[in-house]
Amino acid sequence: MNLVELSKEISYALRHAPWEYELELDELGFVPIVQLLHALNESGAYECEVTQADLEQIIATSEKKRHEIVADKIRALYGHTVPQIIKKEPGIPPAVLYHGTTHRALPQILQDGLKPMQRQYVHLSIDVETATRVGKRRDPEPIILKIDAESAHKAGLQFYIGNDKVWLCKEIPKDCLSIFTPKTLPCNTAV
Repeated sequence: MNLVELSKEISYALRHAPWEYELELDELGFVPIVQLLHALNESGAYECEVTQADLEQIIATSEKKRHEIVADKIRALYGHTVPQIIKKEPGIPPAVLYHGTTHRALPQILQDGLKPMQRQYVHLSIDVETATRVGKRRDPEPIILKIDAESAHKAGLQFYIGNDKVWLCKEIPKDCLSIFTPKTLPCNTAV
């Protein structure tokens, strides 16, 4: 079984179109595992039956930690585009977070701040590497924004835990953003 393709379908079902799978997300975004498995297996798209062990393997081996199983339920941790607001666990973010974006989007972001666009939350990364990887999905040379999360949080913005590398927020005001420029070491010059 192709677990990467299965993971993508699970993400689609839990983040974007649960109704296509006859699933109903609860207020935290969970659905019973048995319902998800029934929907996946009913489609006939997989050469063998999808099991809970397959779901657990996807979660255990994923670098991005997109899904979570709690008791007999599963959910996507972030990235929802469903109209229903998914409640997230609030938290105190690191002092600085990062966001990778495109050259095309930058002028609008600098004017209006970061907005969630078609998603429910703005996704923020804990490090430059993750923000760069995310940004490269839409721009080969992404712009990395540095977010003063500490100031934003002190000003009353609520941050939510996405996973161990992702934080979520409804929006980031422009005064909490700057363009990240890596510090470069001076060149050694021969005399």
